[in-house]
Amino acid sequence: MKERNPASGNTGKKAAGEAAACLVEDGSVIGLGTGSTTAYAIREIGRKVAEGLDVLAVVTSYQSEMLAIEAGITLTTLAEHPDLDITIDGADQIDAEMNLIKGGGAAHTREKVVAYSSNEFVVVVDDSKMTDKLDHFVPIEVLPYAKELVMRYVQELGGEPQLRFATRKDGPVITDNGNFIIDASFGVIDNAEALSIALSMCPGVIGHGIFTDVADIVFIGYEDGSVKRLDIP
Repeated sequence: MKERNPASGNTGKKAAGEAAACLVEDGSVIGLGTGSTTAYAIREIGRKVAEGLDVLAVVTSYQSEMLAIEAGITLTTLAEHPDLDITIDGADQIDAEMNLIKGGGAAHTREKVVAYSSNEFVVVVDDSKMTDKLDHFVPIEVLPYAKELVMRYVQELGGEPQLRFATRKDGPVITDNGNFIIDASFGVIDNAEALSIALSMCPGVIGHGIFTDVADIVFIGYEDGSVKRLDIP
């Protein structure tokens, strides 16, 4: 497994995002994730829409909504289309077993709902996001009322919780769902599935950023513009 390279730039992100956009078929209903790599996919899908591609899209955040509208992609909802053909989304880190950590953009709760509503979940990353074992902090969306309980629970699990604060705004980050984000550092995560289950059991946790057994295809982009496709059995 390729080690992370912090020097990787936008070329790999663009290559991965545009490669994934080629999987979108005419007449499909798609899910659009959030983040810088997914943004390249959204723009490429928009280019194809301008050329005649007919799709409907469910978005996972205000950011992806604005990008999709700007790209000319027609939007819909899960209420109207609960079964999606394909979803394209990024990740903050992927391990050798294809477990993901997401939530750097605080949209992971909606992203997980959309991912599990899809027949095919496609992940787009640059090669810096690949690692043998997860060690990225885990974003946790929490009901503000339960903040102290969740922080104590994370500590009992061996984690170090930190409330995420906003930039250019006083106070904590507020998600699109009106909740707080706690970033929990656990060091190297040896058992992502067990930690995922444990975090989900805490009252007040709305959603967390560990995604297990959900990715179907991963596109990895490299700084030379090449892309590797991994099909997950």
